[in-house]
Amino acid sequence: MSLMRNREIFGTSEDETQELDHSKDTENAKEIENLRQESQMLQNIRNSMGTPDFAKQVFAKVFTDDIDRLRSMDDMWKSRKPPEPLHYDLIAKEATSIDTGVSRRDQTSWSLVENFVVFSDSLRRLSDRMNQVRLSSTGNAAASILTFDKDDEDTLDFVAATANLRSIIFGIETRSKFDIKQMAGNIIPAIATTNAMTAGLCILQAFKVLRDSLGKARMVFLEQSALRVINSDVLKPPNPNCNVCGVTQSRLVVDASRATLNDLVEDILKLQLGYGDEFSVNNEVGTLYDPELDDNLSKTFSELGIKGDSFLTIIDDDDDNPRVNLTLAIAEQSLPESSKPILVPGKLDIARKPRANGGIVNDGARTINGNATSTPVPVNGDVKRKRSADESNIEEDRAIKYPRVPKRKFEDDDLVLVEDSGNGAILIEDD
Repeated sequence: MSLMRNREIFGTSEDETQELDHSKDTENAKEIENLRQESQMLQNIRNSMGTPDFAKQVFAKVFTDDIDRLRSMDDMWKSRKPPEPLHYDLIAKEATSIDTGVSRRDQTSWSLVENFVVFSDSLRRLSDRMNQVRLSSTGNAAASILTFDKDDEDTLDFVAATANLRSIIFGIETRSKFDIKQMAGNIIPAIATTNAMTAGLCILQAFKVLRDSLGKARMVFLEQSALRVINSDVLKPPNPNCNVCGVTQSRLVVDASRATLNDLVEDILKLQLGYGDEFSVNNEVGTLYDPELDDNLSKTFSELGIKGDSFLTIIDDDDDNPRVNLTLAIAEQSLPESSKPILVPGKLDIARKPRANGGIVNDGARTINGNATSTPVPVNGDVKRKRSADESNIEEDRAIKYPRVPKRKFEDDDLVLVEDSGNGAILIEDD
């Protein structure tokens, strides 16, 4: 809030625009009136620039009135300490013995009174500069502004003192002028530079897409800790397990007045794309079709409320080798009576979902992440793996901490005997 006020004092006010007529907006009449009063108050402060009361008016607005209004919102302070407003006259009495040269002590944090002195003095300096800029701008509104520069002592003093006074109000630790100069000098350029580099790299890769050279496109990374700042890698194929790139997307051209859901199910999904019987058709409303819900097959797309720019999702429920989800974007178009009322433009290749176990058992060998290994794969518990040294040590430690209880000999009158046959089954014998 205070940064906004400062920009409106030494820059272009957002209120220097033609005022809108809200006389008919009775519901927000009170809020509009408050905004109008706020705008008028800021304009009065700008007009007082160069007068002895200028610093007092700015201080009272930012550090007293705005904070009092913030404290009046009781719900905000139920679980945290409310801010404490500052009062100009009380602090001014203590500031009479503080020299304005305190601003040159940039390695130490200033006290409340010292921040007040730097605030008032820097505001006076900026006010004088602003008046000189206005006189020399000859009516050029764009030139009648002051911009922040970390190497400009006047603007840096003002920002440092204002930030510290605001921190004191909210119980936040204050910082030295040197610390604030570091923050202001490093963060903003770093963000701007990184954004510019990222935007440039995106455009370079976009050229390859526009030239239909997607195979030459690369994933590019900006890394701070690597030997090279910019690194690249080839594009990865879609991951079938990913909810974003694992979904096949295509366009479905339909004549909504003639195309029926049965045309989609039989002609497109089953005949053209090779789906089996176990799949469902869904949209944002819910399920339109599945093997147990065929009431909508005879209805047209218009009757089902399926319109252009909407989407249908096809979910393959095949148990053995299901496809990834297929999302079809509906494009309404009047098709000739002699043609089919629904079609998928181009060839569509739908990937299959990977198996849940991630490996393939074949002749006692297994495949892990696409690499074959000769390690035997347990099948029905017949093949056992030799324990590693670490696992053996773990077993020994466990045996020391938790010694086995000796088996008790059962008497003849015991009712149940539980034995482990070695294959995971529990055998309960009875007489």
